[in-house]
Amino acid sequence: MPIALPLVYHPDYVTPLPDGHRFPMPKFGILRDLLIDEGLADPGQFHEPSKATREQLERAHDPAYIDAFISGCLGRDAERRIGLPWSEGLVNRTITAVGGTIRTVELALEPSGAGLACNTAGGTHHAHRDFGSGFCIFNDLAVAAADALARGRVQQVLILDLDVHQGDGTAAIFADEPRVFTCSVHCEKNFPSRKVPSDRDVPLPPDVGDGDYLRVLGQLLPELLEETEPDLVLYDAGVDPHVDDKLGRLSLTDAGLYERDRYVLESCRAHGIPTACVIGGGYHADHRVLASRHATLHRAAAAVGARAYGPAAP
Repeated sequence: MPIALPLVYHPDYVTPLPDGHRFPMPKFGILRDLLIDEGLADPGQFHEPSKATREQLERAHDPAYIDAFISGCLGRDAERRIGLPWSEGLVNRTITAVGGTIRTVELALEPSGAGLACNTAGGTHHAHRDFGSGFCIFNDLAVAAADALARGRVQQVLILDLDVHQGDGTAAIFADEPRVFTCSVHCEKNFPSRKVPSDRDVPLPPDVGDGDYLRVLGQLLPELLEETEPDLVLYDAGVDPHVDDKLGRLSLTDAGLYERDRYVLESCRAHGIPTACVIGGGYHADHRVLASRHATLHRAAAAVGARAYGPAAP
């Protein structure tokens, strides 16, 4: 049997939102169930994360901002910028999801593991050091990367962000951190209106489809891995570049998303780089359709893992 792909999930990834809210909160639980239904995972394959600690959050966020959010004292304008109504459940959900990406990194770095692990949430790349934005409160990518560096687990991190929206918060947090290289491939005419320069930005015009997108990625990624020589890749596999995404404006198909994820994971595997994956953004009225789109990452990861490894140790 191949080594089981480590997956990370917690029931607290889902918390109630007002009826009609456009953030697709139910997708996280549906994704977990879908992976089991498709035979990609069994219930015992999921690792349940702990909440991110205060110390871990402060590696990427201002203490005053952390306090304001946790206590429900952000203020109306700050809450409006985030786009999610404050609740104790949202606080719990947010800190748990950050803990999930921290755990995903730990699993990817385990010496006896597969060198690959996938969260079933994460990718809150619009959260800045001292404010949230675009449904993002704390930046799980930044916290997990900073935590791995602080604990001496890694020396150089590449954050590869293929969400359709530019990773402005991640870029801002690591603007002066040479040990983290941020790369964002995104639609140039999309949120956020004010981009924060990443170490490498690849803005794409609207309506780019599978062929052009994959050609750009095929030129970018080998150079990026050779140039940065990371000992950890954090991969944001947002599915909002899909042609049917409500907030996207690119034109990738299901097959294009799968080829994108397969290529990224196989490239990292070929270089021997541990890779921790998060699902990123995705928006569709049918949450089951959306969850299946997010499962593209886990299908590709399962296929890459199955090819890369032989029988598990007895």
